[in-house]
Amino acid sequence: PPQKQDIDLAPLIQRVVDLEPRLEVQVRPGPKATIRVDAAQIEQALINLVHNAVDAALETQGNVTLGWHEKGNCVEILVEDEGPGIMNPANLFVPFFTTKPDGSGIGLPLSRQIAEAHDGTLVLMNRDDRQGVQALLRLPR
Repeated sequence: PPQKQDIDLAPLIQRVVDLEPRLEVQVRPGPKATIRVDAAQIEQALINLVHNAVDAALETQGNVTLGWHEKGNCVEILVEDEGPGIMNPANLFVPFFTTKPDGSGIGLPLSRQIAEAHDGTLVLMNRDDRQGVQALLRLPR
């Protein structure tokens, strides 16, 4: 179970971005936001999402952006890539299913489990504004 504390979102986002050496992830800063979460768990979920986004973006020489905004009593964190998109959405959250040669198939199921343990949600969808995927992590404040 999450060990929740009040966390300033911006530094947590920056830590996640700083951990990705393969591509410069662009941060779109949102409003100052404090969320009550288990920082280590949310950081792990975001690391998984950013890692997947960078994997996809590297296939197409695209970009990855990470940003957040407030919506009602929630904070929505968006990880967007310009990769090839989701080919088989039915298997996204199936544990141990992977399309990557070296993948384990646990990153997305674990990230969704973390979101739900925080009374949040995680949704992945193909972008409608361009090629790529948008991961939307919604967490209560």
